Amino acid sequence: MRLLIAGGGTGGHIYPALAVADSLQHQPSPPELRWIGGHRGLEDRIVRAAGIPLRRLALRSLRTVGRDVHLVADPVRLGLSVPQAIAFLARDRPAAIFTTGGYVAIPVLVAAAILRIPVLLWEGNLIPGRSVRATAGLASAIAVSFAATCTALGAQRPCLETGTPIRETRDVDRLAARERLGIPPGGRVLLMFGGSQAVRRFNAAVAEALPRLVERIHLIHVTGDEGYALALATRERLPVELRSRYRPEPFLRDQMLTALAAADLVVGRAGSSTLAEVTAMGLPMVVVPYPHAGGHQRANAAGLAEAGAARLVEDEAFDAAALLGAATILDDPATHAAMAAASRALGRPAAADAVATILVALAERRPLPDAATVERIARGARA
Repeated sequence: MRLLIAGGGTGGHIYPALAVADSLQHQPSPPELRWIGGHRGLEDRIVRAAGIPLRRLALRSLRTVGRDVHLVADPVRLGLSVPQAIAFLARDRPAAIFTTGGYVAIPVLVAAAILRIPVLLWEGNLIPGRSVRATAGLASAIAVSFAATCTALGAQRPCLETGTPIRETRDVDRLAARERLGIPPGGRVLLMFGGSQAVRRFNAAVAEALPRLVERIHLIHVTGDEGYALALATRERLPVELRSRYRPEPFLRDQMLTALAAADLVVGRAGSSTLAEVTAMGLPMVVVPYPHAGGHQRANAAGLAEAGAARLVEDEAFDAAALLGAATILDDPATHAAMAAASRALGRPAAADAVATILVALAERRPLPDAATVERIARGARA
């Protein structure tokens, strides 16, 4: 059986799709996979590194602001990408398609509708994005991270709450992770990271609060490239006996799961994949949503806070005082335990398996699993 994945541009569209691909490849009879991406997206590097054959459409991220040549060129590229997608699908003839939305999904969904190929469309944000709202009616089924997203999309197609597909977390060993990172027994660990839009604000808060933070806790801090030199210099100004409590890293990449496993509290943004990994680990969070991008992160963060799994701090309010206040969660065992339990209750560590189960059902023209079955699989029971 051949299946096709369509997604590209940013990690938020690529990594959930890769998690589903990994789940499919670990099935007893793994399907043959193909991938369609866009022009100049991260998928050219990430997907090829995963060993999945990649074809690229002419289009790239569609702009909605500014006055430049792309406001004319982007619709042209989109129009050219539809016959291009039809040609790709006609050549590969996949049994079904999985797409994570975004601009790549638009021509693929149109082409799939013309060729009558079933499509599973996934939306990770509570508020559906523009491309998902525009194309949901072309999908055969929809998978979402939040139940409220199904309501927002209406009853266009079968809609199932799977959670956000993430890399495998169920076999991560907390004690081994802490040993690897040099955390002593009983040490309390705050992990702080954000996307490129967050690191400057986060780095400034750490630079001011660090001397007081490391008196109480261990801090793992993802600085980004531009903040790493400053972080190292800040660490050198700490008393020698406290320097080991501060671990700045420009990026974590393959070590992120190790850092999450070692952590007791997370400070970060509210992207769908971030929240999925944090809740899969059952970690409390202080969430600082990115204030732009259509308010998607603000809505995601509010849901986590309302469930009791996080405290929400607005971007403009996050500074050294807010960071020191966040760390007080580690001083209150009852509050920490309650937030951890709420986080764990939201976690769907096997969301990728749930999505893969739905996709295979579409490919084999079988009835879709019901909501209870999807929930059971997403919570961690193998399909």
